[in-house]
Amino acid sequence: MVNNLESRIYELIRKHDGVYILKSKQKKLTPETDFDADLNFDEYEAEELIEKFFAQFHVDRGRFCIRTYYPDTSISLNPFKKKESIPVPNFTIGMLIESAKAKRWLYD
Repeated sequence: MVNNLESRIYELIRKHDGVYILKSKQKKLTPETDFDADLNFDEYEAEELIEKFFAQFHVDRGRFCIRTYYPDTSISLNPFKKKESIPVPNFTIGMLIESAKAKRWLYD
């Protein structure tokens, strides 16, 4: 069951997820939806969203740092060099929901 707080968070995310001509093509949002892996948000899109989230829901950002979820990666001009995969923690809608309930960022 989605409560009012959750529906407001989903609404904020939908505004940042783009426009879909066909409703059937719109991505299903759940607490497990990851901003990077599922919604393909880049660092700047995610940072803009999270700043609006902190302000709109009056959530204390604590030690939140976007680099935790979107670390700097070195760029190689060598097309034959294998790109290293950097493990990053999940950054999900559920994290926003739980933090909004607590009024502070719960994940460091």
